[in-house]
Amino acid sequence: MRILLFILMILGFGCAKPTVEPAPASGPSTTPIPPPSGPAISFLSLGDSYTIGEGVPATDRWSVQLARMAQAQGLNLQMPDIIARTGWTTGELQAAIQAANPPKNYGLVSLLIGVNNQYRGLPLASYQTEFRELLQKAIQLAGGRPGRVFVLSIPDWGASPYARGRDQTKIAAEIDQFNAVAKQECQQAGVAFLDITGFTRNAAGDASQFTMDGLHYSGKHMALWANAAVPVVQGLVK
Repeated sequence: MRILLFILMILGFGCAKPTVEPAPASGPSTTPIPPPSGPAISFLSLGDSYTIGEGVPATDRWSVQLARMAQAQGLNLQMPDIIARTGWTTGELQAAIQAANPPKNYGLVSLLIGVNNQYRGLPLASYQTEFRELLQKAIQLAGGRPGRVFVLSIPDWGASPYARGRDQTKIAAEIDQFNAVAKQECQQAGVAFLDITGFTRNAAGDASQFTMDGLHYSGKHMALWANAAVPVVQGLVK
């Protein structure tokens, strides 16, 4: 059973009541592509507003774009099941996964979490503990295979229009600390780590890379994440 938690919020990292909707079967295409070959690879994407694609159509979510890109290159990656919600911290994502009780046989699992820990000023030590636990849960959901899990680094929201007037240097330094912890935990667990933070910093000053709220990222921008993830995924599922 596909699991997809979707919410819509106007601004910020707050909370709202989620609704459930199916993953899009396909995205827009201007040219026909050959059908993917090989066994179907189920895909679970875990996270927060960046994973659910706050403020963009379902077809523009980075994980959905990744599936389309992979399919265009002949990889039979299915459209993702998504467990994500704007505002979630590591602890809240843990509780949501437990409540959803997804199957433990996904062919691929992604994890992108931590910005709300930083935003709320939660301790780095608590993030490390909960992230390590989430990483182990992701591995379990991938059938116990760390080689079928990959983590995306936390975007630097301090470079967004929403952060004007805030201490952007401090935000960047804290994001770097959280990402360093995540990368270390991934290395110890044998999980791939994809650094997308640089893309988010390079987006500063380009309104087309953000949604209307000035905080979350547009489909155009998330295409950069998806494109960077394609070779990582190809290496994991080969």
